[in-house]
Amino acid sequence: MNKDVLIRAALDAGATKAAVIDQSQIVYSRTFRDMCALNSCGMYGRCYMCPPDVGPIDELMAAAQAYPRALLYQTINGLEDSFDIEGMQEAKKHHNQLSQRLRDVLDGVLAPGALHLSGGGCGVCSVCAKQEGQPCRHPDRAMPSLEAYGMDVYNTTSSTEMKYINGQNTVTYFGMVLFHDECCEG
Repeated sequence: MNKDVLIRAALDAGATKAAVIDQSQIVYSRTFRDMCALNSCGMYGRCYMCPPDVGPIDELMAAAQAYPRALLYQTINGLEDSFDIEGMQEAKKHHNQLSQRLRDVLDGVLAPGALHLSGGGCGVCSVCAKQEGQPCRHPDRAMPSLEAYGMDVYNTTSSTEMKYINGQNTVTYFGMVLFHDECCEG
């Protein structure tokens, strides 16, 4: 198997674009955790896969940096206008479903222990069990965000053919699968 197989899996699952990148291409910054703490999305402390519950930033960055390669993928969706919140929410839901499909496909392809990260929070449940004082209902499906792991997606995409901003009246989400599998040499 080669990297084209992984890229094709992401595209077949619904990604707009995908690329296999080396760890050296991933840009990290603690700043993203600080932005999470500002709670602009309203999920800080309300979701097991979001900060602070997902874990200490230094530990998460170190865990991600232990993987030599990653499959980076994106979805690009059109919006009615820049205030189309419903369109953004629907695009995020679509992206999270894609991330789950891709996890299922890659489970038997990559070596065990791959780290799946998606865009902007878990999204498996409509309301996280944390808000109800319950344990996570789907720990095998729950997926943290790239930003929770301190990833600077904007600067990470600069070494790929993917764009972070894809034009007026669009919304773009990213996901990443970090892996140890040496399948993608060459």
